[in-house]
Amino acid sequence: MAQSVHGHKVMNMVIESGRSWPRAELLEALAETFGADAEYRTCSVEGFSADQLIDLLLGKGKMVETAEGISVIASKMCNHH
Repeated sequence: MAQSVHGHKVMNMVIESGRSWPRAELLEALAETFGADAEYRTCSVEGFSADQLIDLLLGKGKMVETAEGISVIASKMCNHH
């Protein structure tokens, strides 16, 4: 059975790393950390791939992608989970 990983775990992992992640490196790190078959969810939706979750978080402004890579906007994270 695939592990279900909340988006907060992904965002916290990025914050705790203290760096921006090139997308391919972030996807690889997520697969290594949570398993290649992990499914990702948010507070309201589940069943995402890691790539889909990143797209969603970027679209909601919770993550930002620059030339250096993807990072989290900590002030945009909800605190109820």
